[in-house]
Amino acid sequence: MEATLFKAATIYNDCAAMASKLRAMEQNFEEQVRTQKNQATYLTHLASRTTPKGLHCLSMRLTTDYFELHPKDQLFPKQQNLNNPDLYHYAVFSDNVLACAVVVNSTVSASMEPEKVALHVVTDAVNFPAMTMWFLLNPPGKATIEVKNIDDLSWISSKRVSMLKEHDSGDSRYTSVLNHLRFYLPEIFPSLDKIVLLDHDVVVQRDLKSLWRTNMQGKVNGAVENCEGNLSFRQMYMLVNISDPSLGRNFDAKACAWAFGMNLFDLREWRRQNITALYHKYLELGKKQQVWKSGSLPLGLVAFYNQTVFLDRRWHVLGLGYESGVQPLDIERAAVIHYDGDMKPWLEIGISKYKNYWSKYVNYDHPYLQSCNIHE
Repeated sequence: MEATLFKAATIYNDCAAMASKLRAMEQNFEEQVRTQKNQATYLTHLASRTTPKGLHCLSMRLTTDYFELHPKDQLFPKQQNLNNPDLYHYAVFSDNVLACAVVVNSTVSASMEPEKVALHVVTDAVNFPAMTMWFLLNPPGKATIEVKNIDDLSWISSKRVSMLKEHDSGDSRYTSVLNHLRFYLPEIFPSLDKIVLLDHDVVVQRDLKSLWRTNMQGKVNGAVENCEGNLSFRQMYMLVNISDPSLGRNFDAKACAWAFGMNLFDLREWRRQNITALYHKYLELGKKQQVWKSGSLPLGLVAFYNQTVFLDRRWHVLGLGYESGVQPLDIERAAVIHYDGDMKPWLEIGISKYKNYWSKYVNYDHPYLQSCNIHE
């Protein structure tokens, strides 16, 4: 030991200088790692906002074929079912044809009574022809489907559209009018009493009809809490600036957040309490000062505060678009699984071990997908 220490002292005769050098090297490495992480995060966000070439090709081909149809062939059958409040109604707001196809296919496949299912796909004018053509070519079996063009909703004024776009960040996912139309469900579906809202990045694995038997306790929104376990931990203060006087006195900072993506809405109660007007109030507040993070969830938290019934967590499992640690058992027993986050299953950056739950509802042998080089 004495000889070893003597040798070390001979070679490294200035220990203080060596320690300082090692600390500098450690700080340099940490800075490099931090830079690489920031770059990886930026590239992931960039990839998530970019439409893959194959999906763009699919949309263009469907659009071209749609306009070659005779007008009477552009109509869906059984449209009288769309206003029947006794059916199970599902709404999807999206500009992604393939994502909507999976939501529709999985919902109908999971249903024990598909003839009682009515699906409402709401999209923008650019994607309306492609979306319509896809479901004309691939009808959802015994279920009823419609595709709505937001430009046909006359009550959405250009002023309101510009207000929605001004509200949020530069992220097109949040500035999209489609993202905010969920707050106008009673106006979009005036003849319906209840509806289930599905995000376009979900897969339905179980029959959802028993959801309609949920006791809403006079409230408007049925959703799964986001505060339990290690996934998607959210409380009000994490998304809403409760320190702002206009909000702090009205909301509990530690109130548990809930998830958008699979929500049961009582439209009658919504109309009675005029939740949409409350949404407008907080939307205007957000334009004047930064009181919450981007997206529709913070607005939903304040608009539906004390108006949400919490559902069993097995109805809706989140995290498949950003969290690699979601337990297989939780996924298998869930009624709906949600690829929330940047790593969507239709993107190359999607988490590979979760992709099969989504891709099994895609017919990759379909001629349109083959010609656009969309494969598993």
